[in-house]
Amino acid sequence: MTQNISIHTLPNGLKLVHVPAAQRVGWCGLVVNAGSRDDYAGRHGLAHFVEHTLFKGTTHRRAWHILNRMETVGGELNAYTTKEGTVLYSVFPEPYLQRAMELIADLVMYSTFPDPEIEREKEVVLEEVASYRDTPSEAVYDDFEDLIFGTGSSMGHNILGSEAHIEAMGSADCSRYLKEQYVPQNMAFFYMGPADAAKVFRLAERYFATMHHSLCRPERITPPVLDAQHKVVDIGSHQSHTIVGARVPGMRHEGRFALALLNNLLAGPGMNSMLNVLMRERRGLVYTVESSIASFTDSGLLEIYFGCEQCKVKKSLDIIAKAIDSLAQSPLSASRLDAAKRQYCGQLLVASQNVESMALGAGKSVLYWGKVSSVDDAVERIQAVTAEQVRQAAELLAPTNTTILTFQ
Repeated sequence: MTQNISIHTLPNGLKLVHVPAAQRVGWCGLVVNAGSRDDYAGRHGLAHFVEHTLFKGTTHRRAWHILNRMETVGGELNAYTTKEGTVLYSVFPEPYLQRAMELIADLVMYSTFPDPEIEREKEVVLEEVASYRDTPSEAVYDDFEDLIFGTGSSMGHNILGSEAHIEAMGSADCSRYLKEQYVPQNMAFFYMGPADAAKVFRLAERYFATMHHSLCRPERITPPVLDAQHKVVDIGSHQSHTIVGARVPGMRHEGRFALALLNNLLAGPGMNSMLNVLMRERRGLVYTVESSIASFTDSGLLEIYFGCEQCKVKKSLDIIAKAIDSLAQSPLSASRLDAAKRQYCGQLLVASQNVESMALGAGKSVLYWGKVSSVDDAVERIQAVTAEQVRQAAELLAPTNTTILTFQ
């Protein structure tokens, strides 16, 4: 499919990507290179709050009209925020492409952030914060990032923000953030569906061409690498929730494919992952163990999470340390490396059939790389990873580099 993908840039700098798909449903939206690391000081959670309040009114529509614009034709309007990005998108029956594009343009160009709606939405976001706090298996990730990046740093603070910061937000904060961050050079528009590229690009020109303001945010600063820590937080629970992790190179580093293979080998989604077999299947120590990589433009994290009874935490940590040490001390055998590659490449192929993931992935790829890579490209890069590269990736998780946080 990638050979038929079209990429175009409007005169104002907005990147466009068209992915043809023979289906009766279309996907389109904007990927914005602005997330929680770009929050203002004293306004942690602002990127996420703006994502919420974009839907609360424009110079052309009230919140009720925005809410119904796509829903009444069977479509959906969604958004989410990450550390470095915000995505605003719609899925819709194909005849309503123009409706979706016009609505998204209206939201990012003409949102008014009415004060009454702002105050109501604060309550919604505060409930969301409380909900996360009531879910230790999710909250532990936020506190871990505070610990490894530095509490309150641009990368460390919670995407949702704190109660005090949320309460302090106002319409002016949201308007300023929108004007400074949601600018053509900082965004990419994506479309996936049956409409031809010429039509999509023509509509994009109609609705987005008048955007001309420039990016004016401060330069992003990479947080310094802090000393490894081991912290236990008493939350009064029967179960313990632990993350073991370390700083790793970001998305542009050549070693990212070896890290991805290592991550999948350790505790990826397969039930046969090393740590799932060692900790759950053989010993019954944990009810879940999973590994993940968070890749940012200038840094990254590899995190291993497990949940177990408090009395089993130390044994579980010992097993993880020994497993990592074994991978760091000697390269994988040829047969084991081939098996790891075969499994991971198969997972990539299966995941590539997720339509939503493909559509959003195209937008992100064009924004950050200026192109869209196929799953075959990823498979080729994984197949080129050597056993020595995996071993070197495992060295990044040495005890001197590894931070541990336990909620119990």
